[in-house]
Amino acid sequence: MRAAEALRWEGFSGKLTLIGDEPYAPYDRPPLSKQVLAGRLPIEHTTLPVLMHLDAQWLLGVPARRLDTQRRQVVLANGQAIDFDYLLIATGTRARPWHDAEEATLDGVCLVRNRADALCLRDKLAARPRRVLIVGGGFIGCEVASVCRDLDLAVTVVERGPAPLGGALGKTIGNIVADRMREYGVDLRPNLVVSALEGNANHQLCGAQLSDGSTIEADVAVIALGAIRNVEWLYKTNLSADERGVICDTYCRALDDSGQVIENIFVAGDVARWPHPLYNYDRHLLAVEHWGNAVEQAETAAHNMLKPSFDYRPHTHLPNFWSSQFGASIKSVGLPTVADEVVITQASFGMRRFTAVYGRQGKTVAAVAFNAGQMLPSYQRLIEESAPFPPDLHASDGPGKVEPQAAGFPTAGHPRYDTGAEPNVVT
Repeated sequence: MRAAEALRWEGFSGKLTLIGDEPYAPYDRPPLSKQVLAGRLPIEHTTLPVLMHLDAQWLLGVPARRLDTQRRQVVLANGQAIDFDYLLIATGTRARPWHDAEEATLDGVCLVRNRADALCLRDKLAARPRRVLIVGGGFIGCEVASVCRDLDLAVTVVERGPAPLGGALGKTIGNIVADRMREYGVDLRPNLVVSALEGNANHQLCGAQLSDGSTIEADVAVIALGAIRNVEWLYKTNLSADERGVICDTYCRALDDSGQVIENIFVAGDVARWPHPLYNYDRHLLAVEHWGNAVEQAETAAHNMLKPSFDYRPHTHLPNFWSSQFGASIKSVGLPTVADEVVITQASFGMRRFTAVYGRQGKTVAAVAFNAGQMLPSYQRLIEESAPFPPDLHASDGPGKVEPQAAGFPTAGHPRYDTGAEPNVVT
């Protein structure tokens, strides 16, 4: 929708078609794991405002199934073929389902990705389950756990890594998050996986088995194991696309499987992988699953669709995200996951408020603030300048001695969730 608005804003007056697999008008996803679950926001109020008259054809509720680059057509699941001169691929991601199809159908097993998921889980939580089991300690899992505690529900979080948010913030900062979660009453089980979900005779979830041999009784299980990029419909094309996303250049133009630019196909949002000048390590490509990047990349792609090549605008958005959980407003700028070290640069109120800066090979690459987001613009400048790490800030609330620690990210990438039933591979 943001791309469509940008096209009209920049003067495009031709035919505009928007295809979406969900039946709803575009809506805001971040509140689904927070205010909607807590019952503070009606699901209808997540619909995004349309900032201008788009004069567009909306084809909703039918997904794209195939792309024909020669005929310049998108073929839908119902067989309808949509012609295009220019195409923006913004198919995003979907929630990774539970690996066992039979267990995944147990009543009480939920995902959190779209409106239907949020409505289902909201109703389950409103029924006051005895215990909620959350499989995965990433941002979605932690946010749902926070809502459960706000609702005074017993909750257990099982995380395969050593700390919650370890995949996004590293073990060192993740351990601080773990302390906060336990302080709020969460039963946190790190370094474990759920081996199996169990149901009763009525096909209702009643518990789970863990990899250490223990069991947990639970009426609701939230599967929060990350996302799968929606690229399968592109596998029979010549686009450079795999499970990691669709590769595009810095101007958001898709690349073919030989690395050449496809001039009339653009990519934006969670499904895109592109080179960023600040993080171009060993041809490293960014894939960012955050709201701000999706908005800015869509607007950049729309601009470049309409302009001659000499007026193209590169997409150099600095990744950022935010999350609210367990009384903390967490905001980040930069890319923590590429870091090898982290240091607390400012802290107060017994670590209720603090800022951590991440470094890679002596350069500042990211910053994360807990209840201290007003400081991030200053840190953003350090990141954009590739300032030395650790930074010499002389802050009044800084530590007496700056002592960087290992950031605590997996050295070979983030392993997928493994129940033990199959070999662990790195993706």
